[in-house]
Amino acid sequence: MDEVTFKSDTVLSDVHLYTPNHRHLMVRLNGMGQPVFLSQFKLLWNRDSQADSGAEGGHHGMGPAEQTPPSGPGSTRPPLGSDCSSDITSQEGVGARLDEDGDLDVERRPRAASDSEPAEPPRDKVHPTILAQEEDDPLADEARESSPQDVIRIEHTMATPLEDVGKQVWRGALLLADYILFQRDLFQGRTVLELGAGTGLASIIAATVARTVYCTDVGADLLAMCQRNVALNSHLTAAGGGVVKVKELDWLKDDLCTDPEVPFSWSQEDVSDLYSHTTILLAAEVFYDDDLTDALFRTLSRLVHRLENACTAILSVEKRLNFTLRRLDVACEAYDHFRSWLQRLERLADGRLRFAVEPVEASFPQLLVYERIQQLELWKIFVEPVT
Repeated sequence: MDEVTFKSDTVLSDVHLYTPNHRHLMVRLNGMGQPVFLSQFKLLWNRDSQADSGAEGGHHGMGPAEQTPPSGPGSTRPPLGSDCSSDITSQEGVGARLDEDGDLDVERRPRAASDSEPAEPPRDKVHPTILAQEEDDPLADEARESSPQDVIRIEHTMATPLEDVGKQVWRGALLLADYILFQRDLFQGRTVLELGAGTGLASIIAATVARTVYCTDVGADLLAMCQRNVALNSHLTAAGGGVVKVKELDWLKDDLCTDPEVPFSWSQEDVSDLYSHTTILLAAEVFYDDDLTDALFRTLSRLVHRLENACTAILSVEKRLNFTLRRLDVACEAYDHFRSWLQRLERLADGRLRFAVEPVEASFPQLLVYERIQQLELWKIFVEPVT
């Protein structure tokens, strides 16, 4: 496999949009035949290191480390257009060249003999460097041992069909991870359940302080990727003694899968621990489809009614604007549907539980480098028994 072409019918996360044309470190092919890439995200445990931080690519520097740092908090990116001043200054006093028809003739820099290939591939292609295609990566153990304490390593895919977007890294997961790092006391020693965990980034961050994190999603291929990411970052979770357990949790089913023959199923001990000790639920960037949003909130309601303790759900969502044929206007239909569910929960009166909803101001420090745009939001749902 020499190259991968991103097609027009695929979805590309904004986290990867800055680097679609660079060479990326491809580590393997997953069970679906999709290329899997490796990226490193620097954790700013020391705020003094923020100026040197950023998402970094694989071992050879082919990932997001090559991207232009995004604008927003914690960014060193200059204002748009600010990098043009030197070019303008250098051309002052130079007369413009015109061809025989009077058109502007732009002189291009001649290609040096040492330039064996163009600086960048064509805009519609990515040329991955293949490290290995086997499921058992011979370099994985060595990479884990050499990983510093301020780096989280995530395997992910890029430009997937809509049904596989969970295999990408999304800004909402990074915002949620930021909040976890900021509110460490809230997660200290807790049992946490993440719904729709995707690549597992937020679950891994939570396990740096939590006692147990149940990292859940559906699909054996996605869950296998999650498990690999947990193993790649064991150096982070081991320091705090946290454990990440990757499990299947299907929002369309009422019960957890306990069949030992099914990969990532639940043991009876895990089920008992989940219901007896969970006090925090997480979900990031899973509200892009109305049917999925309905399923998520029904699952959330079903779970909290089975938990023995009061709990808090922390939800990350991006308010996306789209032109809709139904309205013939720009709207945020998926976000509006999400908000309607929050209002429905607040009005819910079943006599057993009370739901209180409040937004979280995104003014906490940014400890991972990404573009924290205004459309990124965090919401808390407090669930307490009616007394």
